[in-house]
Amino acid sequence: MTIAAARPSIELTDAPEAPAVAAINDGLQAFNQAASPFPNSRQLAVLLRCPETGEVKGGLLGRTMQFWLYIGVIFIPEAWRGQRLGEELLARAEEEARARGCLGMWLDTYDFQAPRFYEKQGFTKFGEIPDHPPGQVRSFYQKRFA
Repeated sequence: MTIAAARPSIELTDAPEAPAVAAINDGLQAFNQAASPFPNSRQLAVLLRCPETGEVKGGLLGRTMQFWLYIGVIFIPEAWRGQRLGEELLARAEEEARARGCLGMWLDTYDFQAPRFYEKQGFTKFGEIPDHPPGQVRSFYQKRFA
């Protein structure tokens, strides 16, 4: 694909089309792959399925890249909370991250979510953004593997 030398137009949108998102992500992925020896990033999901229907109702979503697992989302439906499923999701993700050669895992959370839970799972805080959103704190945690 050749890019024209003329200056591109710039468009702002809150609803980018799937091909536009793919073009940006794929372009960055190709650039990173060419510029560094790091392995390709790979998605990682640990799913919670309803036993009656098989439908996914929660779980953990992340991505391994540059020898670390980034955990982007953990969600457990209210009815399933208190069963130590969060611990199991993290343990399964950690097991897979180690198998992929990762050095550790990291995530961000808000003070109204689960920072103490992550600390109990061996994560340590390495940064925060106050007033994100106003009146709340967004914190960043990591767990380095031994």
